[in-house]
Amino acid sequence: MKNIFVLLLSFTSVICAAQSRSVIELEKGWKFHKGDAATAEAIGFDDSGWQTVTVPHDWAIYGPFDKEIDKQTVAITQNGEKIPTEKTGRTGALPFTGTGWYRNTFDIKDFAADKKAILLFEGAMSEPQVYLNGAKIGEWAYGYAYFYFDISDKLLEGQNTLAVQLSNEEFSSRWYPGAGLYRPVSIVIKNAESIDQWGTTITTPVATAEVAQVTIKTKFTGENLRLMTTLYDAEGNKIAQNATTQSILNQFEQHIKVEKPHLWSPENPYLYTAVSRLYAGDELKDEVTTTFGIRSIHYSAENGFQLNGKTRKFKGVCLHHDLGPIGTAVNKAALRRQMQILKDLGCDAIRSAHNMPSFEQLELADEMGFMFLAESFDEWKKPKVENGYNRFFDDYAKRDVENLVRATRNHPAIVMWSAGNEVPDQYGSAGVKRARWLQELFHKEDPTRPVTVGMDQVKATMESGFGAILDVPGLNYRVHLYEEAYEKFPQGFILGSETASTVSSRGIYKFPVVKASMKEYPDFQSSSYDLEYCSWSNLPEDDFILQDDKPWVIGEFVWTGFDYLGEPTPYDTSWPSRSSYFGMVDLAGIPKDRYYLYRSRWNTQDETLHILPHWNWEGREGQKTPVFAYTSYDRAELFVNGKSQGIQIKNDSTPQTRYRLMWNDVIYEPGTLKVVALDENNKPVAEEEVKTAGKPHALKLEADRTNLKADGKDLAFVTVSVVDKNGIPCPTATNQLNFNVTGAGSFRAACNGDATSLELFHKPTMQLFSGKLVVLVQSSEKQGTIKLQVSGRGLKAESIKLNTSL
Repeated sequence: MKNIFVLLLSFTSVICAAQSRSVIELEKGWKFHKGDAATAEAIGFDDSGWQTVTVPHDWAIYGPFDKEIDKQTVAITQNGEKIPTEKTGRTGALPFTGTGWYRNTFDIKDFAADKKAILLFEGAMSEPQVYLNGAKIGEWAYGYAYFYFDISDKLLEGQNTLAVQLSNEEFSSRWYPGAGLYRPVSIVIKNAESIDQWGTTITTPVATAEVAQVTIKTKFTGENLRLMTTLYDAEGNKIAQNATTQSILNQFEQHIKVEKPHLWSPENPYLYTAVSRLYAGDELKDEVTTTFGIRSIHYSAENGFQLNGKTRKFKGVCLHHDLGPIGTAVNKAALRRQMQILKDLGCDAIRSAHNMPSFEQLELADEMGFMFLAESFDEWKKPKVENGYNRFFDDYAKRDVENLVRATRNHPAIVMWSAGNEVPDQYGSAGVKRARWLQELFHKEDPTRPVTVGMDQVKATMESGFGAILDVPGLNYRVHLYEEAYEKFPQGFILGSETASTVSSRGIYKFPVVKASMKEYPDFQSSSYDLEYCSWSNLPEDDFILQDDKPWVIGEFVWTGFDYLGEPTPYDTSWPSRSSYFGMVDLAGIPKDRYYLYRSRWNTQDETLHILPHWNWEGREGQKTPVFAYTSYDRAELFVNGKSQGIQIKNDSTPQTRYRLMWNDVIYEPGTLKVVALDENNKPVAEEEVKTAGKPHALKLEADRTNLKADGKDLAFVTVSVVDKNGIPCPTATNQLNFNVTGAGSFRAACNGDATSLELFHKPTMQLFSGKLVVLVQSSEKQGTIKLQVSGRGLKAESIKLNTSL
C-alpha cells in the first residue's frame, strides 16, 4: 500500500428543516437507579423513587473513594511486573462496578408510517441492554462505542418510554472508565426516503493551495431521487453547487471544484460547509449540513509526515476520556478548556487513549486546530484484565471499527487511526493476522488514512512481522530500541505513539534532587523537579533528542497531557492514591512545572520563562536547593536576593542540560529568586521572579471565562489561590475552603489536583493543594448573574461574578 493519504474531511451535525429531519436530544427527564437487574425487576420499573438526572451522566464520580472497590492482586505485565502484588486505586477507587438503570419518558409528535426513526448512543458504559415501550430493541458491548438502532417500528406517536440497563464488571478496565450514559443519547426522525446514518463521506483526491477537488459520496434510501449539494465558505458565502440524479447501489458521487481553498491546519483551522438536500421531484425529503476542512496528509520514508505538503512532527499528547472532577460525563466547556490549555502549550495533536473519542472532542479539534490520532481498543483477543474487551472481540470488533470510522471519518482533525494499544497479541502469528485483519478493515472503511498500533513489545514485533505490516509503526517508550526498529521495519519512519511517562505532583519538590525510577515517598507524591519516571519509561529529554536528531522520527504523543483518574503509578500499591501523576497538567487543570518544559520547545510563537521550585523552604536555610529554568531562551543568569549565581547556557553535555537551565548548588535563603534570560550577547531580554511568601492572608479568584451560556450545562473554571498580606502567592498553603454559589447558576464540583485526596468532588468544600484549587460553576437556564463566594478560616472571604446569557 502506498503511503499517500489525501483527504478533505468533515464532521456532520444535523441542522435541517423540520419537515425533512429532526433531532431530539434526550438530555432531561431521566430517572436513574443503581442496583442489579433483580432489584430493578422487583420494583417493576416504578421509577418514582429513582434519582432525577440529566444525560450525559456518570454515576460513579460522586464516590465515595474506597480502596476495596478496585483492590486486586495482579502483576501488570505492561509495566514489566512478574510477581502479583495488591493494587489499589487502579480504576480510581470509585464505585463504577455494578448495574445501573436509566429511564426516560418522552413525547413524539407527527410520527407516521412514512417516517424513519434512529436511536443513537454516543457512548454507554457499558454492555447496554436497550428497551423501548417494554420491548427489547437491542444491545451492545463496548462502553466506548457509538451505535444506533432503527426504532421505526417501535416508536409511537405520543408517549414513549426508553429504558437502558448498564452493567460494569469488576476487573474490566485498567483506568477509571466511568459509568452510565456518559455521552449523549438522541433520536433522529426523518423521512423513509433519506440520507443514511453516517452516510456522507467527503474526500479530495486533490487538495492544494491552488485547487481542491471535493468528492462527496452520499448513501441514501429510496428510488428516483435527486441530490443537490451546496458549498459555503466560513463567512457563509456560496462558492459552488452540484446536482445529480445518477447513483450506483444507492450512493451518489459528486465532484466539486474549489478554487484557492483555505487549507485546514492547526495554525489555520479553516472550515467550510456543505448542505446536502435530497429531493423526490421538487419535494425536499432530507437535508444534512456538514462542516468540513480541506487538507492533505502524506506519510513517506523520504519526508516523514507531511500536512499540506509540508513536513512536520507531531507535538502531541495522550488524553484519557475523564474530565477530572466531573468524571466521564462529556461536557464541551470542560473539553474546550482542556484544549485551550494545550493550545497555549504549543501542542498540535491529541491521541484518544485508549478508546474512541467523543464527537464533541473531535468537533473542537476541527475548530481549534488539533490533529487527531483516533484510537479504538486497549485489548484484542488476548486479555489484559479479566473482564476486558477480549470477551467481545470476536463478535464486536468489526462492528465497532466500522462505526468508529463511519461516524468520524469526515473530521479534518483525524490524520491517523490506531487499531490498538499495547495489545498482548503482539506475540505470535495469530496476533499478526489480527493486526492485518483490523488494518484492512480500517482501509476498507477509509482508504485515505494510515493505521498504527501502540507497540510496547518491540522486540517481539520485530521477530513476528507484526510491526512490519503496519502503515505507521508506533513505539510506546523503548527509546533504546528506536534505532533497531528503524533498521528492521520497512516503513522508513517511526512514531512515538506514547512517550515519557515522567511523573510529578504539582508544587511538590523532593531532596536530594536526583534522577530516579519508581521513586516513592511517605506522602505518596512525586517530585516536580521532573527527574522521576517509571520502570518502563524515561525522562522527556530522551524523546526530545530523538525528535530533534532523527528525521525519521515523525513525532510524539506524550503520556499524558492531563492527569486522569486511576493508574496511580508509582503508588498503585499504596493507599490513599487514586489518580495519575503522568500529566503535564494536574487533575484540576492547573499546569505543573513540566508543562513549561514542553512549552519551551513546542510553543514557537510565545516566549517561555518558568522558574522552579517555589521559594518557601523554612528549615532548609543554608542547604543546597537546586533551581531550574524552563525557557525558550538558551541562556540565563540567576540571582538570589540580588546576588548572581552565574550564567547557565544550554549545552550537549547531558540530555537535561540540552533543554533545561540548572543551578544545582544554590544555597537557600528566604527572599527573592530571579532569573534573567539573555540573548546571545548576554543582554537581558526577559525575567521571572519567585518570592518567599508570608502567612496566608487573602484569597485570589481567577475565572477562565466570565460569560456563560444560559443552557444549564456551561461551565466556568475558577482557580482559587492564597496570597500573603503583600499579595505574594503562598505555595504551601493547605487551608480548607468553602464554596457558595448563588444566582443564575450552581456549584458543580471542585478539584485540587492532589492524587491522594479522598475529598468528594461534588461537596462545596475542599483543601488547597500546593496553594491552589479549582471550583467549577455551572450555568442555569436563566439569564443573569452568578456569584461564587469562597471562604476559609482565618482568610478574608472573596467572591467573583459571572454572567449568563442566551
